[in-house]
Amino acid sequence: MQNAGELGETRKQRVNRELTELIGELRVALPGVQMLFAFLLTVPFYGRFEVLTSLSRYVFFSTFTFTTIAAVFMIAPSSNHRISFRAEDKERLLLRANSFAIVGIAFLALAICGVMFFIAGMVLGQAWAPYSAGATAVLIGLTWYLAPLVRKLGPRSEA
Repeated sequence: MQNAGELGETRKQRVNRELTELIGELRVALPGVQMLFAFLLTVPFYGRFEVLTSLSRYVFFSTFTFTTIAAVFMIAPSSNHRISFRAEDKERLLLRANSFAIVGIAFLALAICGVMFFIAGMVLGQAWAPYSAGATAVLIGLTWYLAPLVRKLGPRSEA
């Protein structure tokens, strides 16, 4: 892993690059959050919503809440950037935005698992719902969290 000096970057260039990378990553994730949010907004207006079990309604509302929180945290870096524009504190903004993004992605993971539980319960029956949500949680855990942590904490290669 190269540091900024090895890449020939100044500290300011590194911060600008990292902020650009973060914004690019959020541009990929945020439309998914928005689409999930829009889907969840429509669900209560379908006829079958009235016949849901109390567990399904709880899961639905929890999922809607997780999606809302994910959207808030993933939009926060843009809002923070606009409010602190030209405050000469971009590195602090970057660290805060990174934290917001991590929290937002964690709530997005919870929301995706909740949607899997909710949809599997409606389509396959309630018995399948925990297995579907659990399998989704394992997949997210492996790909979103474990893989990057293993790489980050593992031995560094010279190349």
